[in-house]
Amino acid sequence: MHVSELNRISNSRMVKGIATALLGALLWGFSGACAQIVLSEYGMSPFFVTVVRACIAAVILIVFASFRYHSELKEIVACKQLRSCLVLFGIGLYLSQSTFAISVAYTNAGTATVLQSLATVFVMGIACVSARRLPKAFEALGLLFALASTWLIATQGDPTQFAIDPAGLLWGIINALSVTLYIMIPRKLYDRWPSIPVIACGLCIAAVVAALLFGGECLITGRMVIPALDWYGAAVLIVGIGALGTACAFAMYLYGVAIVGSVRGSLLGTAEPASAMVLTACWLGTAVSGADWLGLIFMVVMVVLVTRQSS
Repeated sequence: MHVSELNRISNSRMVKGIATALLGALLWGFSGACAQIVLSEYGMSPFFVTVVRACIAAVILIVFASFRYHSELKEIVACKQLRSCLVLFGIGLYLSQSTFAISVAYTNAGTATVLQSLATVFVMGIACVSARRLPKAFEALGLLFALASTWLIATQGDPTQFAIDPAGLLWGIINALSVTLYIMIPRKLYDRWPSIPVIACGLCIAAVVAALLFGGECLITGRMVIPALDWYGAAVLIVGIGALGTACAFAMYLYGVAIVGSVRGSLLGTAEPASAMVLTACWLGTAVSGADWLGLIFMVVMVVLVTRQSS
């Protein structure tokens, strides 16, 4: 095969990877807008949304992995050495989904996804502590942009007041820490197996945790509140959040990142808060201020800076 033909195939594969990762990130943003709909318009509990999306995504990905990664799936389930790591990963996935839903309930999808991007800073901080080094210049500058972004969103540029519910800011930060958890924990798993069967197993654990906690809440309160849904609400919850916004988003983004690499993948991931903010403004009519847009830009700049010298 000629060198030009090899280059053409390589370029085509790279374009495919970029498009797939970008679409996955956009679907994550879309799921945030869908979550805002079911939380605000249908009065759903964030925990109910979490248990539904986790179960739907787990079923879809475990069925896919059973056909595509059958042998790897059996190895993951049988591996005792990394079982605790897998369980912690599943718990991290549950926490990231549940705290994101709570963050959206207190703020809106655009704000929640921008605050979620703080996970990049937390990952950088853990990496610096682990390597016993100070942040590099670009990393420190990225941290300043992240802090400026959070400040703009929280105060709208007015230091004398909070423009969002302080609980929303707190849950957004907790959500970013939860995302950091599920990013950092499964590295040993990814070194040994492809990401899709690992994610599938993690989502199954997340679904079990979500079902147990939701069931426990129902036992404690003595009631199970399942909101009345019309066809639109059911479609948003099942298709928008569960199938597209969780299962397809995870699968497509991770498939793309496997091709383009972690640096490009991190940059493409900034499409999530951008798409969530655009969708909430255009589709849901949520008011988005100039400070919100500037905060989004600062957060994107942060990701660019922090990943600039990553390998």
